Amino acid sequence: MHTPINTEFDDPGALLRLMQLISPSLPVGGFTYSQGLEWAVECGWVNSPAAFARWQQQLIDDQLSCLDWPLLKRLYLCARERDDAGFARWASMAVSCRETHELRLEEQQRGQALVRLMAQWPSLPLTADRLPALQQSGLAALAWLGCQWRIPLEPLALGFGYSTLEGAVMAGLKLVPFGQQTAQGLLAALAATLPAAWQRAASLEDAALGGSFPLQAIASACHETQYSRLFRS
Repeated sequence: MHTPINTEFDDPGALLRLMQLISPSLPVGGFTYSQGLEWAVECGWVNSPAAFARWQQQLIDDQLSCLDWPLLKRLYLCARERDDAGFARWASMAVSCRETHELRLEEQQRGQALVRLMAQWPSLPLTADRLPALQQSGLAALAWLGCQWRIPLEPLALGFGYSTLEGAVMAGLKLVPFGQQTAQGLLAALAATLPAAWQRAASLEDAALGGSFPLQAIASACHETQYSRLFRS
């Protein structure tokens, strides 16, 4: 897709709306999930800050860069161009690419949470025919809302990536565990890799989409029946 990507804020208020969307103080559903990390800690795959960093970097390289961000880009451009059929197709792909029931449920519940948020702004063009795609995918809802709020695509993508990382670090803080200073260092180091990862993701053609982290899929599937859990299945 060679449609120009906007990177600058035309509306100063859009930056504030982006900050609201990625706020850790008022999260939209994601804080209740560990995305398989809880099982990975339980079975010893992630047992130190260094192992946690490797786990998260794998997610950045294989999941965020090869699937989530490219899908977010396509959903955003479809929303901008009012391509409802394309938007629904990419939203369905966002759900179908989640490899476990737990990950699919998270994708759907994030979308439903954002739709409930949208209902607080009657000025948004939230029509009944748009609801199915928005409610089935958090990525779709984020892309559509970002487009409506005139948040440029690149800051929206980087904000989503940072928010995902921050949620993972907060989970690691409870599960691995490590202290606050270590958490800040991990977040800073991992976040520093996001801009280059986004540039790779933004250049992918449709045929190149698709990322998989098999250990995460196994961990997520096992977490669904884990005896004791802090995070949802």
